[in-house]
Amino acid sequence: MGRLTEILDAAQARAKAQNLPYDGALLPAEAGELLAIAPGAKLIDVRTRAEWDWVGRIPGSVEIEWQTYPGAQPNAAFSQQLAGQVDKESLAMFLCRSGARSHAAAATAKQLGFTSVYNILEGFEGDKDATGHRNAVGGWRKAGLPWVQS
Repeated sequence: MGRLTEILDAAQARAKAQNLPYDGALLPAEAGELLAIAPGAKLIDVRTRAEWDWVGRIPGSVEIEWQTYPGAQPNAAFSQQLAGQVDKESLAMFLCRSGARSHAAAATAKQLGFTSVYNILEGFEGDKDATGHRNAVGGWRKAGLPWVQS
């Protein structure tokens, strides 16, 4: 079994165990590895423009807000923007700050007919630590994966 299959199988088992409405749930390091080894894989970052500008961006990601900033209103054009930027047959991996908005975005993508939909657990910044700060417990940045700051 190749590494690609191994990662996808583990992610699919997590999704099945949690009864998630999409194909799989990836750990950040797994998602980073898939970007490197899976042809055509797309990471869709659904954080806000403010988060991309002030917190950091993932090079090569597709940026589509799930909610707008300010105000946290749903992005009415999300489905259209997603369909316009990501092929429905692509391995589509969704990421937000902590994994909640990306969960909803991944579920929506599955409903829209995307065939290989995964949520990235822990998100870009991970959960809050005991002092209420992020980037110390889980997440894309904590895993040492590529990102840049504006």
